[in-house]
Amino acid sequence: MNKKIILPLIAILVVIGVGIAYYFDSSSLSQDSNLTIADMVGRTVVVPGNVENVVATSPPMTTMVYMIAPDKLVGINFAWSDTELKYVADAYRNLPVVGGWFGRQDGNYEEIIASGPDIIIEGAMGVDLSTVNERQEKFGTIPVIGVTDNSDVTKIVPSIEFMGKLLGAEERANKLVDFTNTYLDKTESVTNSIPENEKKKVYYAEGEEGLQTDPSGSLHGQLIDICGGKNVADVQLQDGVGQVEVSMEQVINWNPEVIITTDSEFYDSVYTNSKWANIDAVKNKQVYLSPSSPFKWFDRPPGANIIIGIPWTAKVLYPDKYNDIDLKKITKEFYRDFYNYDLSDIDVLSILKNSGLKEENM
Repeated sequence: MNKKIILPLIAILVVIGVGIAYYFDSSSLSQDSNLTIADMVGRTVVVPGNVENVVATSPPMTTMVYMIAPDKLVGINFAWSDTELKYVADAYRNLPVVGGWFGRQDGNYEEIIASGPDIIIEGAMGVDLSTVNERQEKFGTIPVIGVTDNSDVTKIVPSIEFMGKLLGAEERANKLVDFTNTYLDKTESVTNSIPENEKKKVYYAEGEEGLQTDPSGSLHGQLIDICGGKNVADVQLQDGVGQVEVSMEQVINWNPEVIITTDSEFYDSVYTNSKWANIDAVKNKQVYLSPSSPFKWFDRPPGANIIIGIPWTAKVLYPDKYNDIDLKKITKEFYRDFYNYDLSDIDVLSILKNSGLKEENM
């Protein structure tokens, strides 16, 4: 390999190593087995040397904990629906609901404290120092750890690495990092090869009527951008919960070639709804429903759970360009490695067929 390539690569690896070491300095381990760390918003926090019980205040962080250290999770932010419970391992089906701060929801400090966490993870979309300080004041002596960039999958790797170190789950975290980087690199390569005028026109349909959406640049529709689609929603980006209201006339005018949704009621009715009948995506049977158990693959929340949605969205948009991705194989591996659930071949086929994918495109 050319020295001009090797030397910058070594420098990058050194910087990454120094960054992780900054968060966790083994010399700060005191005699009472507490550890002094710097969290990701720059606070110095003393945490137990062996963290056993964890609560996160928002779904993106709860899903990350579930994926890399599920046995340490002592509460979830909202109740799973029956559909979401389908592929939840028995050990986690009855986790108590402790609420949190996400979307339009306000958390309850007393309920979270009552769950007995050793630490509390604050990492909602747009988390900042003032929010983390406010949480720490209300949670008293329970350490609050600020974690950034947990909703944007193009920036999520440092957060996964940080959490793996914090929770003593580095092996599993590193495996998730490898999976993330593999499919981000693959989609970036393909996306860069598609001329702008050849990108598929995609509409993200939200709500039972399909008349809420999020435009390009939104974290809620980020997989469209990542996988080389052209998000047709010409609307103002709305921070936070998103879900911009649009009219049927606007959708007809945009005339998407592909529609992606996370709403099963919309998906179940769209092909028989005359209002949608003349849209190309409907005429050509190109409407897709995100799998949703134990967490959605595409959005709600945007977080580590949508990492598996990268190859799924890629296959939805450009199956011919991604024929080297064996989605059945990687789905089974992802659920085994990060959801503690062994899917059967029938389970995998059901998940993918129910999302709208044809078997030859899996």
